Amino acid sequence: MRSDAEQNRTRILEVARTALRASSAASLQSIAKAAGVGQGTLYRHFPNREALLLAVYRHDLGELIDAAPALLDQHPPFEALRHWLHRLALYGRIKHGLADALQAATRADLASEHYGPVIAVITLLLESCKQAGEMRTDVDAEELLLLVSFLWRAEADEDWDARSRHLLTLVMDGLRPQHQHSGS
Repeated sequence: MRSDAEQNRTRILEVARTALRASSAASLQSIAKAAGVGQGTLYRHFPNREALLLAVYRHDLGELIDAAPALLDQHPPFEALRHWLHRLALYGRIKHGLADALQAATRADLASEHYGPVIAVITLLLESCKQAGEMRTDVDAEELLLLVSFLWRAEADEDWDARSRHLLTLVMDGLRPQHQHSGS
């Protein structure tokens, strides 16, 4: 791809991410205009709305997955896990708003394509926490992902951020080692 074409594609993706965060109903025309490209250029890179949504989804998920090692370098393991789960909640919240658009043709493909890398990152974070003695040892990545999935399913309102932080604190408190043997 020529460098100007790559720059156009990158700019379209950046504008689309911002526009879709503001409204999942953002039109392709408004995205092209904000990116400073014509509709033909947008359609050359993304032949339909779903293709653009998928590209944004994949890019954002890649950034989320790539954030874990840096968080472990910057924070103790338990705090790195908390920060990563909060990012996951924000990511899931944004993508939940796009679920209808993504769901039609691609949900199964996306789930299978990204489930493994997400589980691998959660496992990395969990193992770091366990090795540091900061977390109970009977929790695995799939269980934790299931446990925190409520974070992006909660009703969107002005209290969502505060409520999700509180609920995440409750989950994190339950992961601490002193809860190791509290009933099943």
